[in-house]
Amino acid sequence: MNDNGLNSGRGGGGSHRSEAGLLGKVLTIAAGAILLIAAFMFSLLVFGALLIAGLLAWGYLWWKTRDLRTQLKRQRAGGRVIEGEAVREVGTDDDARS
Repeated sequence: MNDNGLNSGRGGGGSHRSEAGLLGKVLTIAAGAILLIAAFMFSLLVFGALLIAGLLAWGYLWWKTRDLRTQLKRQRAGGRVIEGEAVREVGTDDDARS
């Protein structure tokens, strides 16, 4: 056995202490907190950029399809849509046949 007190009953010999001092623990906690804050800030930047890109894409599509929406509104107001496939306007000719 080793009687000089360097190995205090823990596994693995040698003169290196496996326990970190108070300063080591504080530095580890501080480094972890800094990394956590940096990761959170980076994620905010990424999600913000994705949100802006999505809004720009939606606005572009909305702007490019405005004429189509106007045409659809005019067409819907003029006739009756049957099953979404045909437009039939009821006139006096249909009443005479029946």
